[in-house]
Formats: sequence, structure tokens, C-alpha cells
Amino acid sequence: MNIHEYQAKAVLAKYGVAVPKGFPAFTPDEAVEAAKKLGGPVYVVKAQIHAGGRGKAGGVKVVKSLDDVKSEATRLLGSTLVTHQTGPAGKQVNRLYIEEGSSIARELYLSVLVDRATSRIAFIVSTEGGMDIEEVAHSTPEKILTFSIDPASGVSSFHGRKVAFALGLEGDLNAQAVALVDKLYKAFVAEDMAQLEINPLVVTGDNKLVCLDAKVGFDDNALYRHKDIVELRDITEEDPAEVEASKYDLNYVKLDGKIGCMVNGAGLAMATMDIIKYYGSEPANFLDVGGGATKEKVTAAFKIILSDKNVEGILVNIFGGIMRCDIIAEGVIAAAKEVSLKVPLVVRLEGTNVELGKKIMAESGLPIISADNLADAAEKIVKAVKEAA
Repeated sequence: MNIHEYQAKAVLAKYGVAVPKGFPAFTPDEAVEAAKKLGGPVYVVKAQIHAGGRGKAGGVKVVKSLDDVKSEATRLLGSTLVTHQTGPAGKQVNRLYIEEGSSIARELYLSVLVDRATSRIAFIVSTEGGMDIEEVAHSTPEKILTFSIDPASGVSSFHGRKVAFALGLEGDLNAQAVALVDKLYKAFVAEDMAQLEINPLVVTGDNKLVCLDAKVGFDDNALYRHKDIVELRDITEEDPAEVEASKYDLNYVKLDGKIGCMVNGAGLAMATMDIIKYYGSEPANFLDVGGGATKEKVTAAFKIILSDKNVEGILVNIFGGIMRCDIIAEGVIAAAKEVSLKVPLVVRLEGTNVELGKKIMAESGLPIISADNLADAAEKIVKAVKEAA
């Protein structure tokens, strides 16, 4: 789960991390009131969307009067920002962050994430702050330092000094870097974050390290421990189908292909997507119904797949271990009847109650294409979609 910049800064501030003072605003008048609280003379009006590249898209403006704050707030609220991360459709701006201006001497980059290769928390730092880190990694990889922290020993002043050295921070700034790394690591662990990106981390004119921007994402599987974080969720920033899927505890991610997939198990779902590509088509989604799905959950999953107008065919691939094939069959049939299915449907079932599941589908009266194995299923759905086009 992602949150907005102003929310991320509030979370970091709880751990003593230095961030500029600011206030959220949902109307132009609220933006002006927020600016009055800051006192000026420089204000930054920031669009709040779950995407990077806001500045280049005109979503971050530095102004020097209350009239300009109101003018920029009026311009941004309700507008659509298109950045390199939003895609061509862009994202609508529904809220702003009015922040005090900062005197910037240097811009740096710092992020914290879970390195799955080492199963450790890793820090990534660079002197090239304020830029797309992907471009820095491509063009000048030597300017990026990455290191992980052993969870047995935890963070220490050594790690902070390593960051300070990499960023060329000396004297008091060195000490500030040591303290910052300690605070960020503690916040990352305590709040079950999945990623924390500060770009830029700035050295101000009065020689202070300040987090000028913050992007934070949390581990969805740990949110049950953080009710305060869950309350920060902004569903208007999420894909409506993914929001609907979360209500049924379904793991759904929309993709750009035309063959909808419903599978149980993340590994099997990935294999299903791969084999669809192997046979010459593209998956429209990743959807894992889990091991203990009910008829209602399967029906909901089916509806979510069909809510995607790009879907031209559906492949259901179930290996029934904990999951029973007859339950899947009943859910598929109920959903197909409810939505008046008009696209080809291929179902491959294997495992618990597989014969009963196949019997239920065969007697349903629906044009369901049965498959014997995964390769057979993929080949049949790709062929059926081509023939139906």
C-alpha cells in the first residue's frame, strides 16, 4: 500500500526525521490558509498523487505570495497530471501539500527497500539526487552505492558513516547522516515498510540534512498490525478492479494483454502467464484466488476479470490441493451465467474432486472448453480468441 508524500513525511517525523513544515489542502481556500500558517516568504504548492515525476509535469510550483498559492492550487486541483510513471491516462489531482520553501545547497538520493536477493533491508544512496535514479543507474552506475544490513546485528553508526562518505558529507553533516540512517532504519522496520525513497535528500543553506520529498510503500501482508497506516489509504489512487479484488482478499494486478487468468497460487499464476505468452498471446491480469477460495470469491474473481474491456478470453487454471475443483466449477458457472459470458472460456482442473468439477461444468450447458493440462489449456484459449476475433 502506498501513501501520499505529506502522509509519508508525517510518519517519518514521528521518528525524528527532519522534514519541511507543511499542511495538506483539498481546496484553494485551504491552500491559502495553510500558507498563512507557514508565514512565507516562499511556498511550495505540491500535487499529491501516487506517482513520481510531478515536478516535470508541472505538479510542483514554488511561489512567493498568497495570491500565487491560490492561483496554483486552483490550477492543480481537479487537473490530470501525466508523468512517466502514471501512463498516458495520468492521475487526477484531488489534494495538495503546501510546504515551506527550503534553501537548497545540494540534492542527494537515499532509499531503503527489501532486497529479496539477500533477504535483508538495503540502503541505496547517490550524489545524484533530484534525478531519475533509473537513468543514473544506466548512465553512471558508479555514482550509486548499495549495501544491506544484517538483521542479526541491526543498524549501527558504521552504516551511517558509510552513507556520509558516499555522499561526501563531512563534519556535522556526517553526524546528521549517522542519525538519519538510524532513524530511517527504525521507521522502516517498525512500520513494516516495503520501500522508502527520499529524492531529494537535501543539504540546506544552513547545513542541515532535510528530507525534501518522501515516497513510502508498506507491506500489505503486515497492515493488520497498523490500523493507523490503513486509515491513510487513498483508494482514488488505485485501480478500481484492484480495489474491488482487495475486498475479497484476491491478489489481482491488471496487465495490458487480452487473456484473463484465474489461478490458485502465485507460482502457478506466473507459470500460466508465461505459457500464454509462449503460445503467442498476452495475459490481461495476474489473479491468484488463493488456496481456500469460496464459491462467492471465485464468482467475484470472474466478474473482476470481465470488468476489463480488453479481455477477449479467459483461462481458468486450478490445481486443487486445499482448493476443491467442484467449488471452482460452481463459482465459474455462477459467474458466467450472471454476467452473460460472451468470450471464450477454457478451464483446466486438476486435483481434489477434479472429476466432480468436470462433471459439473459438462452438465452446465455453457460453452466451456475443457483442457487436460496447462499447455493444452494455453494453446486452446489462444486459438479460441483468434478464431473469435
